[in-house]
Amino acid sequence: MPVRDEAVPEQRQGRLLRPLVKWLAVAAIWAVIALGGLVAWYGATLPDVDLAAAPTRQPSIRVLAADGRELATVGEYYGQAVAVADLPPALPKAVIATEDRRFYDHFGFDLIGIGRALVANLRAGTVVQGGSTITQQAAKNLFLTPERSLKRKFQEVLLALWLEQKFSKDQILAIYLNRAYFGAGAYGVDAAARKFFDRPATKVTTYQAALLAGLLKAPSRDNPISNPEGAQARTREVIARMIEVGYLTPADAKAALAQGEAASSIRRQPQIGRYFVDWVIAQIGQYAIAPDRDLLVRTTLDPSLQNLAEERVDKVLASAPAVESGVAQAAVVVLAPDGAVRAMVGGQDYWKSPFNRAASAYRQPGSAFKPIVYLAGLEAGLKPDSRFEDAPVRVAGWQPRNFTGRYRGNVTLTQAMAESINTVAVRVGEYAGADRIVDVARRLGVTADLRVTPSLSLGTSEISLVELTGAYASLANGGFGVWPYGIESIHDASGRALYVRSGSGLGRVLAPADAAAVTAMLVQAVKSGTGRAANFGRPIAGKTGTSQNFRDAWFVGFSADLVAGVWVGNDDDTPMKSVTGGGLPAQLWRGIMAAAHAKLPDRPLPSLTQPPAAAPPPVVDEPREARAGKAHEPSLWDRLMRVFGG
Repeated sequence: MPVRDEAVPEQRQGRLLRPLVKWLAVAAIWAVIALGGLVAWYGATLPDVDLAAAPTRQPSIRVLAADGRELATVGEYYGQAVAVADLPPALPKAVIATEDRRFYDHFGFDLIGIGRALVANLRAGTVVQGGSTITQQAAKNLFLTPERSLKRKFQEVLLALWLEQKFSKDQILAIYLNRAYFGAGAYGVDAAARKFFDRPATKVTTYQAALLAGLLKAPSRDNPISNPEGAQARTREVIARMIEVGYLTPADAKAALAQGEAASSIRRQPQIGRYFVDWVIAQIGQYAIAPDRDLLVRTTLDPSLQNLAEERVDKVLASAPAVESGVAQAAVVVLAPDGAVRAMVGGQDYWKSPFNRAASAYRQPGSAFKPIVYLAGLEAGLKPDSRFEDAPVRVAGWQPRNFTGRYRGNVTLTQAMAESINTVAVRVGEYAGADRIVDVARRLGVTADLRVTPSLSLGTSEISLVELTGAYASLANGGFGVWPYGIESIHDASGRALYVRSGSGLGRVLAPADAAAVTAMLVQAVKSGTGRAANFGRPIAGKTGTSQNFRDAWFVGFSADLVAGVWVGNDDDTPMKSVTGGGLPAQLWRGIMAAAHAKLPDRPLPSLTQPPAAAPPPVVDEPREARAGKAHEPSLWDRLMRVFGG
């Protein structure tokens, strides 16, 4: 029996393995070449690292109230660059716990972290963890676009490796924190801390640190301004992760949560005056042109008075009389007698409708326009006790009627103003002439298009609330013209003054005697006439206004300290149910003015008690558009484009 050669199978196996090894080696070489080519190609298409690393950003505008309180930041908001060593230890720990637990162990990308995220996401059935490291996210923020593609991911890894070679771990973490978006327009951890907590990032508490770390995942959704409940829930998740990795003990975590939530650590500054902010921003380009610089704009707004006006508008519009009468909107303007805007409400809810009914809506003022007509009559030679016949009148085929449908016979101008008699206003307008009426209106700051028709005297030409209130300010201050204004100063980030208001108004525009005479008529209107509902026991003067078919209702009036105008109506011009200026508008006006005067001394109306002051020189720093006599406000889009360019 032949002996079997055991070496034969081994030789056969060797002959089979040698080609396989050869081909595997060749494949490996080609794979390395291909990978090298891929790296070279993607590397060649990387952005200029030095150029991309240079800080670039758009300028922002911070708008402050008169007391220094921030009303809004428009554009991107950046804080100071911070180093990790300067931050409270809880802040970098919170970020690492929630974003990249192996940050100090990997070399730019983390295969273990990717695997852990994959398992967690498969178990959850959704994406609950990401695989990108902090270094990768820093690379993305520094150099890359938000594009989602294999090429971009490959470039992200290459840039992460470059960052790891060039910077220390703490420097990379600082780059990430200083560049990341935290929501509400805040870029960088210091900007976010100042925005949400009114303190620098170097001073945040453990709870605040966890809240900031939690924003990195979904800054727009979970930021504490737009979603405080979501921000708190996310903060609790971050603190739980800090416990998991050993950065916090359960006792410390419990104390941080209790202290943070009890102290309302989130800076919940009320979003007041948004209509006013838009109005101010639209004017910045008329005073200062600095498209490449951050701007700090200090305004005239009184936050307490603004809050009061907004609350009163909400209350009145929600009341049964307003609802039953079909009143959907209201607007309020409160000025100082020199034209400084102390409060502006452009509608019921800015977030539902940012259209500013106080400044951009042009509506028929009705009888609220009559003081301008009577001023023209006085300048034409009439006196407060001049008499006219309250009887049917016809002008060029047009026959106006009194609101009541009744006629009183022979009455004085004072009586006619107090009772808002239409026939007498038309007769006074005819006596004075339309050109004189328009001239008086222009001197009082009215730039709206005034149609020269017989009905001009009854307020049929549309006008904005802020302009009409400004016209009444000239009566309140004894005859000096004013432009309603909201900007006191504009500075750049270095503190350099770009604009500082140097005065107010256009000099004397009314004779003191005429201003006093019309003021006295308006006093009677609130004492015994159509404006009685506005009376709150202080020396005041004012006038009601109601347009045809109850589409608009107004009350505009003043005390020695404040001038206020109120309009109510509907955006679609739908008639209200018998709402007159002496009803809801006068009541809303009284509610605001009575509360605003609660801590002010009781003062007589200056034009009735004081000798005329020397006329101040006309101000030369009024907005260019106002000096040119603009007819209408530009759209919100046009305003933003004018400020930011485009």
